[in-house]
Amino acid sequence: MEISVFFYILASFAIVNCVYYLFFSNVGFAKITAPKGKLTQAVSVIVCSKNEQENLKVLVPLLLEQNHPDFEIILINDASIDDTREVIENFMSQDHRVKFVNVVNNESFWGNKKYALTLGIKKAVNDHLVFIDADCVPNSKEWLAIMAKHLSQEKSIVLGYGGYKKVKNSLLNALIRYETAFTAIQYFSYAMRGNPYMGVGRNLAYTATQFYESSGFMSHMKVLGGDDDLFVNQSATNSNTAVSLNEESFTTSQPKTQWKKWWKQKKRHINTASHYKWKHKLLLGIFYISQIGFYISAILALIFGINWLLILGIILFRYLIFWIVMGKGMSRFRESDITILLPFLEILLIGTQLALFISNMGHRPKQWN
Repeated sequence: MEISVFFYILASFAIVNCVYYLFFSNVGFAKITAPKGKLTQAVSVIVCSKNEQENLKVLVPLLLEQNHPDFEIILINDASIDDTREVIENFMSQDHRVKFVNVVNNESFWGNKKYALTLGIKKAVNDHLVFIDADCVPNSKEWLAIMAKHLSQEKSIVLGYGGYKKVKNSLLNALIRYETAFTAIQYFSYAMRGNPYMGVGRNLAYTATQFYESSGFMSHMKVLGGDDDLFVNQSATNSNTAVSLNEESFTTSQPKTQWKKWWKQKKRHINTASHYKWKHKLLLGIFYISQIGFYISAILALIFGINWLLILGIILFRYLIFWIVMGKGMSRFRESDITILLPFLEILLIGTQLALFISNMGHRPKQWN
């Protein structure tokens, strides 16, 4: 049987795809082990808030109920124009564990979340720091204890999972949850295999010692965003980073409900990836190119190839690997309800990422919120 050039091109992209997906498989198939640390270290929970008065009313009581013997909560009011400051002061008057940092915009760091977080970290009295966003909620009362237990003399950074609330019959919500879980599968896998490259501020922990040894956010202070992923990218190593796969240590955020607002948020996020270390940009770039290449070559092969049965076999094999690995990963992060949509969501995500990249070439956002 004659083998067309389209078959070889498609097979090459499919092989690269499958290698990456097999690399990602450890997240879905890994056995969850309890962290080895003990709750002997006091912890500072840090929340940066910009116009979050209503979200803080939900989050702070849940933080105060956490099953940890010794912690404080640092609430940062980042130049809010609503009643965020009054809400924080009210909580502070009710519980001594709540501490307040008020940030006023200045000319050098106007609208910069990293500046606000730096002031919050300086306010903290404890070395162990756990971060959560104001629009998040912890999945259980054990969230803080589990995240904190991962911090030890050997582990100074802990990567947690921050998912999004489910909205029925919403394509945007399905895409948001797919992208969030898919991204977590990637960065958890890299970290578990000794090559951490990012984390999310919705659920992240590190020590103040690590923060100061890395000079904080100074190397990327002027970059919009990246208080989480760029800090991890510059500071994490194969020996100092832990991951938390326990469902009780996850957090859940309120998702965007409008495409326009989600698009604006993603434009800010995608800009930070260009500042990753070159090896991470290379590995992530090869994977993304292999995804685009797979779909383009699959279409061309099916149209112009003469050995369509072999071509169809390659396509189905690649999808089998994709579905098994991603299905297990989605189950790990409690997103099994969108598993049936995985092929469609993958294509949609690839397309939107390409559009975001092109859009960011012409205009970049100026503020974090």
